[in-house]
Amino acid sequence: MKKTYKIEVDCANCAILMERAARKTAGVQNATVNFMTQKMVVEFEEGQDPSSVMTQVLSACKKVEPDCDIAL
Repeated sequence: MKKTYKIEVDCANCAILMERAARKTAGVQNATVNFMTQKMVVEFEEGQDPSSVMTQVLSACKKVEPDCDIAL
């Protein structure tokens, strides 16, 4: 399953770092962050609950950029 989320990211470099952090999160098959559109597209692994996985993704992204926000 693939879902798109609105994300607040300050720079293109941070977007890349958050994309990498999201990809390493358990339950995420693939993730892309677009700095220009301020959107994150997450593809979840089969059988995963998107809301619980996104809580972990947000936590991982906040380690990269503490003031980032993802509209869950």
